[in-house]
Amino acid sequence: MAARIDHLVTSGTFSLDGGTWDVDNNVWIVGDDSEAIVIDAAHDAGTIETALGGRVLRAIISTHGHDDHIDAAPELAAMTDAPVMLHPDDLQLWKQTHPGLAPDEELSDGQTITIGGTTLTVLHTPGHTPGAICLYAPALGTVFTGDTLFQGGPGATGRSFSDFPTIINSIRDRLFTLPPETVVRTGHGDSTTIGDESPHLDEWIQRGS
Repeated sequence: MAARIDHLVTSGTFSLDGGTWDVDNNVWIVGDDSEAIVIDAAHDAGTIETALGGRVLRAIISTHGHDDHIDAAPELAAMTDAPVMLHPDDLQLWKQTHPGLAPDEELSDGQTITIGGTTLTVLHTPGHTPGAICLYAPALGTVFTGDTLFQGGPGATGRSFSDFPTIINSIRDRLFTLPPETVVRTGHGDSTTIGDESPHLDEWIQRGS
């Protein structure tokens, strides 16, 4: 039996480059009745821990290092003894939020994580940040994209550490090669599918160039 996906929305702020914005974040929990992983421990460790329902938390996986995706990670790790995982290219962002505290483990492209009998593969998809990753779970027909791909377009690239051509390459080469029926579960807002988004790539390029 494949793992199931649970979904929370937590609220807080995102701060970078001297600005702060109110945000709602998607928190994804993947697992079975006994164990789970959390994708993006945002804002509220207590609510996330409650949603686990007593399951063993095997890992806290950060899709990237922006503060709204990692702010609750150390607290949740302390509550559950789960390691926090981040791609090393986002350490400079992590340190802005958690100076003097390092993630527990590094994520790498092609790495696999198995939970509840279901395997997720790490796809390094830089652009929104240098160390942004997505998690592809073919058995669940889904990819968790963090802030790399949303319903209606790519993640923002107007702030420090981001680059528009790089995110376009990541989306085209790593995400739009997935089956079109793959559900895209994003870091903010509604889900979509690869097939719904891929026809719009050229228009995004024109809009962003």
